[in-house]
Amino acid sequence: MDLPTIDPLIAAGVAASTAVTDGAYVFFNAAVSERRRMAAATWSSIWYLLSAFAVISYTSNWAYVAFAAIGAWAGGFLSITVLNHIAPMRRKG
Repeated sequence: MDLPTIDPLIAAGVAASTAVTDGAYVFFNAAVSERRRMAAATWSSIWYLLSAFAVISYTSNWAYVAFAAIGAWAGGFLSITVLNHIAPMRRKG
């Protein structure tokens, strides 16, 4: 079985795209939980636009799925970290 060739720039783009996509998904869910319609709608549209790059990239080469998973993990972790820092500021203001 031959391993597919991986373009490092595409791999980095897929990882970054899914990281930001996952972050947008977390912020979308936070906006929905807080019943903020405009924020939820905006994050939802951003989420779908960002996911297009990753999906198109890894459907043409299955090896990029690993980079998508790495990016998704990073995006989820970092966005929850950001939300944990923002939440105390929102309560004060």
